[in-house]
Amino acid sequence: MQLSKHIAQGKLLYLHQGEENLSVWENKYFRWLAFNNDKGEQVIQSVMHRRKPWQLTLPHQTALLLPLLFFKPQNVVELGLGGGNIDRFLAYTCTDISIKSIEYSASVIESFSQYFNPEKEEIEIIHHNSHDWLVQNKNNNMDWLICDIYQHKEQDADETIKQLENLLANIDSNGCLSINLPDATDTEVNLCLTVLQQLSRDHNIVYFHIPNYLNIVIHLIPKHWQTFKLLKRNKNCFLPRRLFLQWRKFWQHGSEVGKQITFK
Repeated sequence: MQLSKHIAQGKLLYLHQGEENLSVWENKYFRWLAFNNDKGEQVIQSVMHRRKPWQLTLPHQTALLLPLLFFKPQNVVELGLGGGNIDRFLAYTCTDISIKSIEYSASVIESFSQYFNPEKEEIEIIHHNSHDWLVQNKNNNMDWLICDIYQHKEQDADETIKQLENLLANIDSNGCLSINLPDATDTEVNLCLTVLQQLSRDHNIVYFHIPNYLNIVIHLIPKHWQTFKLLKRNKNCFLPRRLFLQWRKFWQHGSEVGKQITFK
């Protein structure tokens, strides 16, 4: 059964009316975080399985975490907390890992702490604007920068380029960058891919279009990673064997931007 049918009905747990219009809902099986978009429509941002809160519930989350096939990150920074699906999975699956989540919205942080961290995982949440935090922490030596920010309004090309430049300034040739574009047009996606290709010389770019969803996930993978070899067998991996084999199939659907920039 599709997830949308599972969360068709639920009771309201939390409501914050303001610029974000954030709400938290739940039924017997799931708890979810929703925003109202510019059209007044409710958009589900993240969904937590109540019995297995570490379980990924939306397909773009799996796509966003696919670099776990290749390395064991120790220092992960996520831009945009949301309902914390990425953080809960990393905290449950990975050992001896530092997780920082940069979140601008106090109401999102409050809802996560109260409703979306039932097992009290150790996640460092920093209440800050992500752009400003990156500027102030360029020497943070992060292994993996994950940009998973819900965007309420479209931004122009100059803002997109500036944001991408800021992201790239915070990873070195050994660092990995993963970006989730939640509702981008073909033009916006092609702009992102083109800018990333022009600015990044030390990384290969792989992107995924999530079937039946509006998400595009882009990864910048260090060129020295032997991904083809590691896909066959990788002992240096946090993922259990069953999950590794499953995610390996997902990775093979990616497209290298160096060979093809046009959006599919």
